[in-house]
Amino acid sequence: MNQLAASRRDFATLIVTCPDQPGLVSLITALIARNKGNIISLDQYTTDPRGGDFFQRVVFHREGLSAALPEIEADLAATLGPHEIDYRLVEGSALKRMAVLASKSDHCLLDLLWRHQRGELPVTIPLVISNHSDLAEEVRRFGIPFFHVPSQGEDKSEAEARILELLDGNVDFVVLARYMQILSESFIDEAEVPIINIHHSFLPAFIGAAPYRKAKERGVKLIGATAHYVTKDLDEGPIIEQDVTRVNHTMTAADMQTRGANVERAVLSRAVRLHAEDRVIRHGNQTIVFT
Repeated sequence: MNQLAASRRDFATLIVTCPDQPGLVSLITALIARNKGNIISLDQYTTDPRGGDFFQRVVFHREGLSAALPEIEADLAATLGPHEIDYRLVEGSALKRMAVLASKSDHCLLDLLWRHQRGELPVTIPLVISNHSDLAEEVRRFGIPFFHVPSQGEDKSEAEARILELLDGNVDFVVLARYMQILSESFIDEAEVPIINIHHSFLPAFIGAAPYRKAKERGVKLIGATAHYVTKDLDEGPIIEQDVTRVNHTMTAADMQTRGANVERAVLSRAVRLHAEDRVIRHGNQTIVFT
């Protein structure tokens, strides 16, 4: 167990989703208390107290948690099951395994690797995959395996099959750190894990090549970035995190791109942390984010 995982030992996070109804908070907190848990933080939200949906995230500490988990899980099933409550109990020391897919741009990838090395992201990174070999040495300096999977031409099926083979059973979620390939619907389905993407977001939105040049030509005043879950609808998945920065007429397209890269790094790292700490609950094409 590494140092970060050890610091999270005996902590657990309980995620609850269900139709809103009276007594939910009492029911859940009483369950934790009788299982000798000490609640550290509790966040909740309801879409409407009259027939809406209820969401809750509870972090608690329990000495000897690993040994007590079977008993706690049995109590959860017996107590919450009859109330149509969906729940997920996550042991704090079980860090999520994150694969990173990248292309030639290194700013988001290296920022994630650096933050991971510093212990700022509660994840393990079993592998990095890229459709180019440019970043191989930089990645390996972090002691993380690098896999080059070329992807050329219209047919991406061979490359996607190889990536799925590398991911299978090895990861809990995937991050696209400026991976400049469009994933097929079949890949998204077969991966069977959440996929997080980062992309620039402007008003107006500039699609295709050279977005910062187009932004400069249009005279935009704000540039930004959006991190979201990947769905079959391109760049329309549930949003996890966003941010913007101001620009003005004195800046070149290169200046804007530098500022944009800074925002992309910050937004993606926050999105990864939020997901890794089970602070994001998907609700249709929206997210409930407990910060």
